[in-house]
Amino acid sequence: MDMNEIKEIFFQECEEQLAELESGLIKLNDGDRDPETVNAVFRAVHSIKGGAGAFGLDDLVSFAHVFETTLDCVRSGKLDPNPDVLKVMLKSADVLADLTNAARDGGSVDQARSRQLIRELEALANGEMPQAAPAAEPARPAARPAAKAPEPVAAAPNDEGFVPVAFSFDDFDPGEPDAPAELPVYEVRFAPHSNLYSKGNEATLLLRDLSRLGEMSIHCDMERLPSFDTMNPEAAYFSWVISIRTDKGEDAIRSVFEFAEWDCELDVKCLSESEGPAGEDELPMQPVPFDLSALDEEPDGPIGIVEEEEQIAAAQQAAVAAAESASTVTAMVASQAAEAAKAQAAAAQSPAAVQQAAAQTQTIRVDLDRVDRLINLVGELVINQAMLSQSVVENDTNGTSSINMGLEELQQLTREIQDSVMAIRAQPVKPVFQRMARTVREIADITGKSVRLVTEGENTEVDKTVIDKLAEPLTHMIRNAVDHGLEMPEKRVAAGKSPEGTVKLTAKHRSGRIVIELSDDGAGINRERVRQKAIDNDLIAADANLSDEEIDNLIFHAGFSTAEKVSDLSGRGVGMDVVKRSIQALGGRISISSKPGQGSVFTMSLPLTLAVLDGMVVTVAGQTLVVPLTAIVETLQPEASAIHAFGSNQRLISIRNSFCPLVDVGRILNFRAVQANPVEGVALLVESEGGGQRALMVDAIQGQRQVVIKSLEANYTHVPGIAAATILGDGRVALILDVDAIVGASRGQSLRHETSFAAAG
Repeated sequence: MDMNEIKEIFFQECEEQLAELESGLIKLNDGDRDPETVNAVFRAVHSIKGGAGAFGLDDLVSFAHVFETTLDCVRSGKLDPNPDVLKVMLKSADVLADLTNAARDGGSVDQARSRQLIRELEALANGEMPQAAPAAEPARPAARPAAKAPEPVAAAPNDEGFVPVAFSFDDFDPGEPDAPAELPVYEVRFAPHSNLYSKGNEATLLLRDLSRLGEMSIHCDMERLPSFDTMNPEAAYFSWVISIRTDKGEDAIRSVFEFAEWDCELDVKCLSESEGPAGEDELPMQPVPFDLSALDEEPDGPIGIVEEEEQIAAAQQAAVAAAESASTVTAMVASQAAEAAKAQAAAAQSPAAVQQAAAQTQTIRVDLDRVDRLINLVGELVINQAMLSQSVVENDTNGTSSINMGLEELQQLTREIQDSVMAIRAQPVKPVFQRMARTVREIADITGKSVRLVTEGENTEVDKTVIDKLAEPLTHMIRNAVDHGLEMPEKRVAAGKSPEGTVKLTAKHRSGRIVIELSDDGAGINRERVRQKAIDNDLIAADANLSDEEIDNLIFHAGFSTAEKVSDLSGRGVGMDVVKRSIQALGGRISISSKPGQGSVFTMSLPLTLAVLDGMVVTVAGQTLVVPLTAIVETLQPEASAIHAFGSNQRLISIRNSFCPLVDVGRILNFRAVQANPVEGVALLVESEGGGQRALMVDAIQGQRQVVIKSLEANYTHVPGIAAATILGDGRVALILDVDAIVGASRGQSLRHETSFAAAG
């Protein structure tokens, strides 16, 4: 494994840590005060800082260190995570993500914004620690972005060498001198390696965290400290022997060092009550009251670049702990291996817990290209299996041969393989939803509005291909909701609403599809204004008679905008048309529901996967079509008594004392000039998104098949009423029906108009 692979693992871990950071800060912002939430946020920043230090990413380390210091004040109870504090921290999380992306992709970040947030974070921390502000304030803003060496706290650096660092151990709070005798005593021997400091960890911070577990006595071994002339600033010379009396157990002690255990020698053992602390006669152990708050002003130890051989060895060790097959998957990074070791140690006394911990750590990373190739091969396997079955059926007369039985087993195995492969690509929409939180904050700051984002169904799973293409349309919709949908705070108060607007993002499964809803509690769509703007732009005639739904859908036209002037957010009319084209490209649909004064709801219906679907193969006017099985409610053989005329050219079918419109698919698609006789065909009762139930009339049903989806737009062009194509078992190409488009056409919507509209952008 070379350095580039190790670095890529680090950035993959950063994505997970940034998601954890964002999630935790949002929970805190919503009122969650669980200490574990605060700890999770702190660990996320700490892990990013440690990994960045190993690769010499100084800007990232510097910012993460200041961020971590402020979070530590929250963790220790010195800083209350009120809304103002969390607002700064959420912005800091955004900058931390920008710095990570810049380090990975070679881009740049807004240095002015970064420096401003550093000052704000330091101000928050110094508000509780005023004694440290004078020493740290003048030097940090200028030195942080390019720092490659530690900055002293008590004095400015000089060219002569090292400056003694002054810090106080005053508020360590060791507890009562005579702790209860029944508490066990543990001896901890802690000897850091130089790697510990180069990765951004600090021994003194670890000792402070350890002190929170109970009464502690400590002895610092300085025997390895050389003379000043021969001292290496990047080496680790000190070690500690600690005696701690606590009821938290050995696992709690080891958890303090969980991010550093790869870069130190650590030994923890429990001493008997009668013996007292081991080595007590030899080492002058005294209870040491100290508070490392002043050390929060101190930057990390030397941020040097670790030797390549050491990095490779560390990554290989992590790979052994986290995955068994390093030849086919990318290894887990060291932090995951540390978590695995901690879980196994904690579960040492419980076999069930051991099994649970093992299950939690069996995670691998696989390049997406490998999964895509596997899915493509499975698709070809499905096609070839269908072709083989078709050939055997055509050539086998008795239908009971062993070949047929083998084919049935092959079909079953093919289906199981396909389901398993598709499950690999299924991922929750949570990462996309979390990214929208940043968009909301940025737009709210620009517009001067107070906005709260509420998300539901974040764990709803969908194919990764769909997830990757959701970010752009959702971003445009969020911008539209905040900029156009929500009112200014004073207008909301005047209307009897809360000054804080709410944008709600929801995901759920429905009828084999994923439905994503974006709603706001704003003023709703001003239909008069939309109509007038459409007339001014020559999109509709002045005397056009449009329904509310048709007026609402005008906002999806390319170049349409109700903004009075062009700004950084709106006015160019390139937002909502992009949304509709993006959703249609995914084989989905979008609809609007708006109530004046109450807000709007945008509903997107998307396929769960873009690879394989179950369909009903039907014949219409000599053409072979595939109807998605998820849209079919039931099949019917119409009787003449159940068919009723309605209007000049409409027909209804009676189904269990209710009437349902009958739609001739062949007529809608212009496969035939006149409507067919319903009695001679088969009716498919389907349910569409927003269109209710319709009975689609086809000539015959050939059977149910699992088909591989092939994009028409990528290989040919968009065809009205057709969602995609597939290859059948006999080698013929069949078109997959767009049920919602057919239902929409039956209600008077033009398929041709929809096509030109989608291509208008």
